[in-house]
Amino acid sequence: MSVNFYNENAKSFFENTVNANMEETYKIFLQFLSKGDHILDLGCGSGRDSKNFLNRGYFVTSLDLSEDLGKLAEEYIGQQVLIGDMRNLNFENEFQGIWACASLLHLSENDLELTLDKIHKALTTNGTLYCSFKYGNLSYIKDGRQFTCFTEETFKKLISNKKFIAENIWITSDVRKERAEEKWLNVILKKS
Repeated sequence: MSVNFYNENAKSFFENTVNANMEETYKIFLQFLSKGDHILDLGCGSGRDSKNFLNRGYFVTSLDLSEDLGKLAEEYIGQQVLIGDMRNLNFENEFQGIWACASLLHLSENDLELTLDKIHKALTTNGTLYCSFKYGNLSYIKDGRQFTCFTEETFKKLISNKKFIAENIWITSDVRKERAEEKWLNVILKKS
């Protein structure tokens, strides 16, 4: 999983994503949580979502692989961002919610399966995971970054032997106006 793109383009990536409006998706995710719950923002990028959850009264731990992007996010949200690889998650029954917006898609399918097991372990009983992937059947590499894509069918197959219940799977357009033609697969999973 190459982090070079995010370190080399931290400032422009931050500026291009920090104001993206995720309100509709927040509503869907947060209906499964209570104020004060602990959320892990997994692959927090600009810190946009961490800041939003903090402002709504949630306890947030932010994690990103990119040190340069992590520094910008830290400044933006006003608290520490952990720098680390999501494939090495080492939490147990810690989070009521895990938010992985456009981050798990950078893992190969094998790494994704292993990381989902670690996410399952990190969630409390009945904990909720939100994740999103580019919509489609063809995974690809762009700017040194892996993009693992899914349709509803291929994602359901991926999680069929996992201990998750798919609460909601839906397709959206990219919230950035200049990329509105790009489709995303959004998923809410509950730990069972």
